[in-house]
Amino acid sequence: MNKKIILLSIIAVAVGAFFYFDLNQYLSLEGLKNNRDRLHDFYAENAWGMILGFICVYIVVVALSLPGATIMTLTGGAIFGAVAGTAVVNVGATIGATLAFLAARFVLRDWVEKKFGERLAPFNAGFSKNAINYILFLRLVPLFPFFLVNLLSGVTQVPLRVYFFGTMFGTLPGTFVYANAGSRLASIDSLSDIASPGVLGAFVLLGLFSVIPTLYQRFKNKQGSSSTSASDKKLP
Repeated sequence: MNKKIILLSIIAVAVGAFFYFDLNQYLSLEGLKNNRDRLHDFYAENAWGMILGFICVYIVVVALSLPGATIMTLTGGAIFGAVAGTAVVNVGATIGATLAFLAARFVLRDWVEKKFGERLAPFNAGFSKNAINYILFLRLVPLFPFFLVNLLSGVTQVPLRVYFFGTMFGTLPGTFVYANAGSRLASIDSLSDIASPGVLGAFVLLGLFSVIPTLYQRFKNKQGSSSTSASDKKLP
């Protein structure tokens, strides 16, 4: 049997099982608050098992574009603390996003191009100018859903290493915000308490900083072209 068909079947079964067994009920703010003590107790008894298990679950959630990554990040902060939670979540998110990227590039390319073809043009244009700054911008500024960036990036020409490290560093600020909020779980009544206008504004500023090198390079190139044109005009 074709390897692509096997992989697609596994993905379909996993996604189907997630919704059939209503696993999403466990990835809610209420569910997290209700089970926080049990998670803490398990972590106290089996720290490394909890860390590895959490990373594996996070990888699956992100790789299959399942709902619940935000709650998972809060959970990481609630269990491991703000700093350690950020590190653990970052590992899972980066690996999961990379697997989704590879699936889009080598398995789901035709489906992604057909489903989101009209959104590919700006992605290709951005990556062609400065790939690393563009992926940092996409990760820092929540203009597009996380899963959509994973899939669309996979069908562009962006190199895997650029995507991997851009995702790793670009997701750190947002991850820390939610992990830190998770470490103060009792004070959170809804997800809107975290994504305040001030926090979103900070992300926008970070995203703008990521494109400054690109704008500066374009300015230098334009200045160089103007200088060359002026020199040519002076020649007899």
